Amino acid sequence: MKAVFDTKPTSIYDDDISRHYQFPRRYLSIVEKCIDDWIVLRRPRADGGNLAYFATAKVIAVQADPNTPGMSYARLSDFLAFDELVRWRTFDRYAEEPLRNIPQQQVGVYLRGRSVRPLSEADFANLIAAGIKRTLDPANSERLSVPSTIVEDAIDAVQPPPAGERNWRIEKMLTNRIIRDASFRGKVYDAYDNRCAVTRLRILDAKGNSEVHAAHIWAVADGGPDVVQNGLALSATVHWLFDRHLISLTDNYELLVADTLVPIEYRTLFAQFGDRIQLPVDPKSWPHPSYLSKHRELFLAAK
Repeated sequence: MKAVFDTKPTSIYDDDISRHYQFPRRYLSIVEKCIDDWIVLRRPRADGGNLAYFATAKVIAVQADPNTPGMSYARLSDFLAFDELVRWRTFDRYAEEPLRNIPQQQVGVYLRGRSVRPLSEADFANLIAAGIKRTLDPANSERLSVPSTIVEDAIDAVQPPPAGERNWRIEKMLTNRIIRDASFRGKVYDAYDNRCAVTRLRILDAKGNSEVHAAHIWAVADGGPDVVQNGLALSATVHWLFDRHLISLTDNYELLVADTLVPIEYRTLFAQFGDRIQLPVDPKSWPHPSYLSKHRELFLAAK
């Protein structure tokens, strides 16, 4: 069963939205029905200026919280942040069917005590189509390195019925590594303004395509999520060094270099740009310390 999970940055619950969602006992029966299916995450009120759907993920398990009686965790996989926030109401039409079927003045009352609630297959598909609209825009296929055939298949997947086939195709699209990489790439490019975080160089071709790569800090193969806080914009050579753990970062975003393994020409080049990398304007997009720690462990082991 598809569902909406409400969460917010200042939540009292232990939510790590890319990995798990904590909830009280009253939602257990609903969440259990979501196992092996997809949910959409929504900010429930104007918390930080957002009142919208912002990501999707798959529920893979439900486990009791060993430390807090009456609480459980929904374990999540394949978390994918939307390209942009999807408003919960557009032109007075709510994104969720139950909200469309009641008077507008009753919506607030209806949502009380319903931080977890079922979502129809059709509404889920519409939210996905709106949420990753930029990634699937053919105009962005070259910039995000997505083959046109993949884009066409993905666009078809979010079109109307047949429902059974539509659900299967949407899941296939959401787990497609090319689509996920494209979505991640676009968010990192935008956060860093197409500029290498280490060299500060910003090189675009005549079509506006960026020279930088979007690097995962904690590798996806090792469990890292496709979130902008797990990403860095790096030029090709810097990316190569980073992926091989020949350079890394401190929690203060200072560059670490394996002096015995990195040629002096590059060490001299890095020194010209200062110790600290250039970070996104929005602090919410800065690399997360937990991801940096995982990368740094491998860097120290490689020295």
